[in-house]
Amino acid sequence: MWIIVFIVAVLFVLGSALMLLRSAKIPRIPDNLKAQPYEDDDE
Repeated sequence: MWIIVFIVAVLFVLGSALMLLRSAKIPRIPDNLKAQPYEDDDE
């Protein structure tokens, strides 16, 4: 019984780690975030 619980826990940890790595590789930039041009370059 404990072996099944251990296997499920390991699979859950591996799955969550893979999801975190996959989401970290994809940069998610919000649509309302625009690149602002520099106004004061002449300083």
